[in-house]
Amino acid sequence: MLTIPGKSFGLCDRLTRRSFMQIGGLALGGLSLPNLLRAEQAAGVNGSGKGIIMIFLPGGPPHQDMWDIKMDAPSEIRGEFTPIQTKVSGVEICELFPRLASISDKLAFVRSVVGAGGSHYAFQCLTGHHDRNQPPGGWPAMGSVLSRIYGSKDPAVPAYVGLSPKTRHAPWGDNGQPGFLGVKHAPFTPHGDGREDMTLNNITLDRLDERKNVLASLDRFRGEVDQSGMMDGLDAFNQQAFGILTSSKLADALNYEQEDPAVIERYGRGEDRLQADGSTRLLTNFLVARRLIEAGVRCVSLSFSRWDWHGGNFNRARQDMPMLDQAVSALIEDLDNRSLLDDISVVVWGEFGRTPKINANAGRDHWPQVSCAMLAGGGMKTGKVIGSTNRLGEHAVERPVHFQEVFATLYSALGIDVDHVTLPDLQGRPRFLVDQNAYRPMPELV
Repeated sequence: MLTIPGKSFGLCDRLTRRSFMQIGGLALGGLSLPNLLRAEQAAGVNGSGKGIIMIFLPGGPPHQDMWDIKMDAPSEIRGEFTPIQTKVSGVEICELFPRLASISDKLAFVRSVVGAGGSHYAFQCLTGHHDRNQPPGGWPAMGSVLSRIYGSKDPAVPAYVGLSPKTRHAPWGDNGQPGFLGVKHAPFTPHGDGREDMTLNNITLDRLDERKNVLASLDRFRGEVDQSGMMDGLDAFNQQAFGILTSSKLADALNYEQEDPAVIERYGRGEDRLQADGSTRLLTNFLVARRLIEAGVRCVSLSFSRWDWHGGNFNRARQDMPMLDQAVSALIEDLDNRSLLDDISVVVWGEFGRTPKINANAGRDHWPQVSCAMLAGGGMKTGKVIGSTNRLGEHAVERPVHFQEVFATLYSALGIDVDHVTLPDLQGRPRFLVDQNAYRPMPELV
């Protein structure tokens, strides 16, 4: 059994996180493996070699301490960090990101993300939509959309893998939900939570084949009695489940220890022990994400650390930001060195920004008025800053960028035309991926 250890931590609204992942407990939402996978292609479409890595910073990272330093603001707003010049002339970012500064020609910094809610949830960063007034079944995450449109590249590898830990309020974790696309397009999460391992240890092929037949019989029975359509295609799931269990491809991709030690060192291991605030910072997930993409996964989502800094904002930044700098820069350079960066998009962001004014505990509070994002790869025109905020970092004054614009841009990089592609919800109503005629791919990047 391959285990990727981690710990749990909480945010200010008492959400908990787990990052204990193991291959063996190949489970999702309490369902058995055959129920989670899809072997059929969507309308015979194989898709392209494009993919995406979505990096979620749970808790809300401080925009004015990362890509939008406000040196002209009063001290109670400015903070403790100074900007440094990047490789791109005229573009400056926080001094704690020297490695990202050195490859800024491969990055796009968005300083004016708008449209956020004020609660702790990954939903908008993973779907592009608010969680209010959803269609029947709910909005699907981008990974689920890719699973539905393109399907799996390889029967032994799922289309969508979520490395983020689960929360008690979100059974899909910080990986997104399949929404109206159904459980067969849910993220495949290789972490166990008390579930029995599914391994081939001490099982002969004859016994495995017997188990396969039993599962098929049970699933056919469940399909006959189910009237909701949730069990459609379970025979196909059985086939892909059987393929995964008899193939080492997924397990090999998750086992980052097979990498050259120099590559592992470049990404860093971070800190998987419990911190004083109850968080962990596991950098090897960034390397695992690259390995999964290289193995044929279309979308990988992961989260890093805890950014809900109502107190000690600058002390936490000095710990977390250099690690994020190391891991993200390693990922971008690694993708580039392997000739994958033009096909693989990377996005780094959180659910909202932080208050311009520093509170009495040297922290910053929730600020949904504006936040930030960083984009790379996918053939996008990088090496630039998009948007700006006012002198105090309170709101966007130039080029506000809505979450859905970012999604439209990412879909475009993935070869999906948001003006024409629709997916049916549970009532059969066609749904556009972003609000029709409202948001389009960002011209600065495409």
